Amino acid sequence: QLHLVESGGGLVQPGGSLRLSCAASGFTLDYYAIGWFRQAPGKEREGVSCISSSDGSTYYADSVKGRFTISRDNAKNTEYLQMNSLKPKNTDVYYCAAVGIICYSDYTLYDYWGQGNQVTVSS
Repeated sequence: QLHLVESGGGLVQPGGSLRLSCAASGFTLDYYAIGWFRQAPGKEREGVSCISSSDGSTYYADSVKGRFTISRDNAKNTEYLQMNSLKPKNTDVYYCAAVGIICYSDYTLYDYWGQGNQVTVSS
């Protein structure tokens, strides 16, 4: 069975950092594009970042460029989202998801999802 298990969320003060992890089991992460999405209550999931499996290209939402970094550790079969200079508006539930080879902005195209991880930025 294919699973994505997330960890690393929590409470952080404005300006602080968190690193989200997304560990895959049952499949090799490197063969898939992995995206990170955020979701606020009552709203649709919104793309934050993605890394493709074809050439390792990375994509970021304008709101997080320069502050968030997506990376992959193939030896650990794990994807990471390093979030720096966090702001209260970054508070949301964050999900990782896997799809084919290339990244899509449309979350409905992703096949496998992590369980979600709450990130709260507050003083």
